Amino acid sequence: MDFSASSLIASFIFSVIGLYVFRQGKKEANGTQMFTGLILMGYSYLTPTPLFTWGVGVALCGVAYYYR
Repeated sequence: MDFSASSLIASFIFSVIGLYVFRQGKKEANGTQMFTGLILMGYSYLTPTPLFTWGVGVALCGVAYYYR
């Protein structure tokens, strides 16, 4: 993982969004939202570049919005 400011900010933002999506999915018993929330909380540790981190995060947020 690249420890640039952009990567750290993206990790924080998408982890908080992932926590929210996970909790909403748990409250509504929606497995897709729970799974998407878990992925949002942990994917940033596996992405090689900040641009890739932001792109995947935005795509996962779109998935979470679509399956709400």
